[in-house]
Amino acid sequence: MLSPDTKGVFAIAPTPFLPDGSLDTASVDRMTDFYWEAGSDGLTILGIMGEAQKLEPEESLQIVRQVIARAGGRPIIVGVSAPGFAAMRRLAGEAMAVGAAAVMIAPPSTMRTDDQIVGYYAQAIAQIGSDIPFVLQDHPQATLVQMTPGVIKRIINDNPSCVMLKHEDWPGLDKITALRDWERDGSLRHVSILCGNGALFLELEMQRGADGAMTGYAFPEMLRDVVDMSLAGDLDAAQDLFDAHLPLLRYEQQPVISLSVRKYVLQKRGAIAHDALRAPGPKLTAPTKADVERLLARLARTDKRAAL
Repeated sequence: MLSPDTKGVFAIAPTPFLPDGSLDTASVDRMTDFYWEAGSDGLTILGIMGEAQKLEPEESLQIVRQVIARAGGRPIIVGVSAPGFAAMRRLAGEAMAVGAAAVMIAPPSTMRTDDQIVGYYAQAIAQIGSDIPFVLQDHPQATLVQMTPGVIKRIINDNPSCVMLKHEDWPGLDKITALRDWERDGSLRHVSILCGNGALFLELEMQRGADGAMTGYAFPEMLRDVVDMSLAGDLDAAQDLFDAHLPLLRYEQQPVISLSVRKYVLQKRGAIAHDALRAPGPKLTAPTKADVERLLARLARTDKRAAL
């Protein structure tokens, strides 16, 4: 089970597809092994990067079962966000039954007021059960839902089963600081904070009090090292390594093509057999692939693990 003291790197895993759009089940095992070998502490599956919204319910369950079976007891977080509670309840229950460590829930885009957001989470937890640990996903760029630090504080304090915040607001550094200040004065109970947003601000987020990374950057080894260096207090070394990866990381973060770029790099690294997205989804042009190739070659000069 995930706990409020969880630290480290949880890679956001894509869903591998064959060129015809069907699930690439052979690559699921290959990809899972890749993330362990790169130093990930756990995995998060069926998130936005996992193209969860494009999967049939049985396909989602197939991915959950296969990844957990391959994980060998390592923690797996399953994204269960859904338009309705029936689908969320089923996926959460079946994921936990086969060994998931927690589920992750993002608010639907229809939520506007603070009370609506807080009320939604109360309803969601009543549906899936208060015995299931959950990750509160704060990703306004994708959900269009703005959660203030005060709203997050209410959700955490109202729901003991909330054990982690996935922080993806931008700008959001002051949000981390506010939450940690409330923990110190005793008005907010402690939860783990892992950060997403493609790791674009990871080194700064760690300095503000984050516990690690939960994102899908195609070089999880860098995430591992930056998190470890930051937790050990070696901030200059963490910054230097982060800076070396920043050009590729920035390129990966472009709207619309970000997942296509990430899957292309993961394919080149041998993590998945194909870089296919399930339709609808963009395909990289030849000039864009050439950009990525140049960035990879440049990165390999400073981080030998990037040599392909």
